[in-house]
Order: sequence, then structure tokens, then C-alpha cells
Amino acid sequence: MKHYLSLSAVSVAAVIALAGCGAASDTAPGQNGATTESAAGVSAERNQNDVMFVQMMLPHHTQAVEMSEMVLAKEGMSVEVTDLATRIKDTQGPEIKLMEGWLKDWDEPAEPEPMAGHDMGGMDGMDGMMTDEQMNALDAASGPEAERLFLESMIEHHDGAVAMAEEQISQGKNVEVTALAQDIAAAQKAEIVEMRSLLEGL
Repeated sequence: MKHYLSLSAVSVAAVIALAGCGAASDTAPGQNGATTESAAGVSAERNQNDVMFVQMMLPHHTQAVEMSEMVLAKEGMSVEVTDLATRIKDTQGPEIKLMEGWLKDWDEPAEPEPMAGHDMGGMDGMDGMMTDEQMNALDAASGPEAERLFLESMIEHHDGAVAMAEEQISQGKNVEVTALAQDIAAAQKAEIVEMRSLLEGL
């Protein structure tokens, strides 16, 4: 049985990705002004919430992309679920590169420092993250059961991301980071509605 990325493994992967992240990437404007351009030129003005949001959203996005890739590798998935998984992967993949670039530009680590009493908690407390057991179950499933597990898990995953994004919107300082949080909240709220509708049709 495959062992999927734990939070610590994701953190290591994020550090490796940071080391290899190039200075430039494709652009994809977000509805509130965030882009997937190079981090060069990103505002240095930030508070601890900005940094922690980026550090915690990186493994969160990484797992969502992995879940989507699992579904896309399966045969017999519906067009609707395949389209959703493709959109999640295509949106969150560039956002991962964007956030990696921000941390590199700020000379910040990939994993947040412990902050007692912070609402976002530590890496082990991120809302919506799937366990290894849940990831293994999704990987092993097929047909309608795989679709159900993917949709139920991704709804929970998106709920966690929206909560993180809304905290950033209310407490963040950096304009670019907050714009990305606004995009994440808006897009994932819409996808939650879509996924709930798809679940009703299974």
C-alpha cells in the first residue's frame, strides 16, 4: 500500500521545490489581482499572518493536487468529476509555485514556526487535510465510490482552505497574499457548491 505525503513529507517537498523554483513562471491573473508571476517584486510588507498563511497553504494545496491526480489517473470517472479535478490541479499547481516564490523572496522557511495561541494552529492542525488512511482509500477506490470519496474529501479540504483564507483576509497585511486568499475563498466556495450538487447526483 502506498504511503502518501504526511505533513512532514510535504514540508520536505516544499523545501526542495523552493530550492528549484525559477524566477519566472506563466501568469494567470486572479479575480482579485493575485497572479502566478515571479515573486520578484512582491511587496516586502508583511506580518506573521501573511507568512503563516503561505506556509500552511502550500501543503494544503499540494495535497489537493495529489487528490486530483489520483482521480485523473482512474478509468471510468464521470466527465463532471474529471473536469473538476482538472480545474483544481490547473489552478492550485500555479498557486503553489507562486507561494514558493514568495517565501523564497522573503527568505522565510517552508514550515511555520510554532505560535502558541494562533488560530491557524500548527501544521498538524490544518483544517481539511486528509490522513494517509483516507488518501489510501481514495487511491484504492474505483467507479462511483471513488467519485464519492473524492467529492466528500475535497469538500472538507476546501472548507479548511476557505477558513484559512478568510483569516488571512481579516488579519493579513500583504496586499498580494490577501488578494490570493480572496481568490482562493471565492473559487473554493463555488467549487463546494458544485461538489455538493455532484454528490446529490451519485
